[in-house]
Amino acid sequence: MALHKQRISFMRHGKSGRTLGKTHSHRKAMMGNMAASILSHKSIITTTPKAKEARGVVERLITFAKKNDLAARRMVMRTIKDKELVRELFDEIGPKFADRNGGYTRVIKLGNRQGDGASMAIFELVGYEGTKAAKIEKQRQKRQEKVAKKKKEMEEAAAQAQKQQPQEEEETPKK
Repeated sequence: MALHKQRISFMRHGKSGRTLGKTHSHRKAMMGNMAASILSHKSIITTTPKAKEARGVVERLITFAKKNDLAARRMVMRTIKDKELVRELFDEIGPKFADRNGGYTRVIKLGNRQGDGASMAIFELVGYEGTKAAKIEKQRQKRQEKVAKKKKEMEEAAAQAQKQQPQEEEETPKK
């Protein structure tokens, strides 16, 4: 029996963390990119499982930034390749959380995405809240205004069509 050619599935006992349907290298790169995005933008919109997985990576990086020594800087550079972003993390973000023991990030659930039904969330740093939430609320209001305007136009068009229809009946002589 050739076991090396068969695909054997094993149980996931003792394995923690989500695979997110990606290989280890892809997941590692994605988490580094998400960490860089949240540190540069302070708030991002992503799927809830990705946000929950990235939370541990970002919190670890901020803890390194609080230490503010060369070894910690090198550990952060393993995950984030952008030197300017690492400098911002150590000079601005790290000192802001100096008196806080963990809990540097927040995951706010938004609901399901329209296309595929994936649960979405705002992933943000704790001291910088409100940036994405305000933007999303503004977009939601704009969308509602657009729908209301379109509905009003449709009603006006329907009213005009009804007015024209009786006039046409009066103009056509009956035989």
